Amino acid sequence: MQDTIDQQVPRLALADWRRRLNALYAEIRAEAEPEVAWRRWHRSRSQLFREHPMSPLAPDTRTSFNTIPVYPYNRRLRLEVAAVPIEGPTETVPLDEDGELRRRPIARTDGLAPAVGAELTLWWIEGYGGGLFLPFTDATSGRETYGGGRYLLDAIKGADLGSSADGRLMLDFNFAYNPSCAWNDDWTCPLAPEDNRLPVPVRGGERLVERI
Repeated sequence: MQDTIDQQVPRLALADWRRRLNALYAEIRAEAEPEVAWRRWHRSRSQLFREHPMSPLAPDTRTSFNTIPVYPYNRRLRLEVAAVPIEGPTETVPLDEDGELRRRPIARTDGLAPAVGAELTLWWIEGYGGGLFLPFTDATSGRETYGGGRYLLDAIKGADLGSSADGRLMLDFNFAYNPSCAWNDDWTCPLAPEDNRLPVPVRGGERLVERI
């Protein structure tokens, strides 16, 4: 019985982690001033990394961790774009001990190219509940930012900045964040597919992680 109880502890901690992130993004969507929302996002994520039991940081490094490295806020990287439906096959991404993730392309952005050089594919996470997933790489990947790419949307973590009154997606690259595997090799993450590579440097959001 004790083994079963011990197994539930990380699951309850994960539920709390997701609950906090969902609440944070709800606050961000409600905030009228984007840069104020971004500062709250950065401050709150840094605090979770330092203090929460589900932090991707190794436990013995959290006390010496200060803040997540980010680029300065850039209003030109906050973009509203249309989503043009597409069809494509479901892909299966192995995640080691976490099993696998199945994702399917459902739309292509329309309106990003003038600002960041290309459009991106929006993916749908298959399975119960589902949700949007938008990973990407750019010309900073592997140099200034994590080589495997960063995330803008991830329904599993509640990462969603909402949409405009006419249904255009809000994609603010200042909120681009590193997957957990960027911080710790114990994590396995779905990385950005080849067709979601932007040809220009996108200097917004989280920067390359300094391993402690």
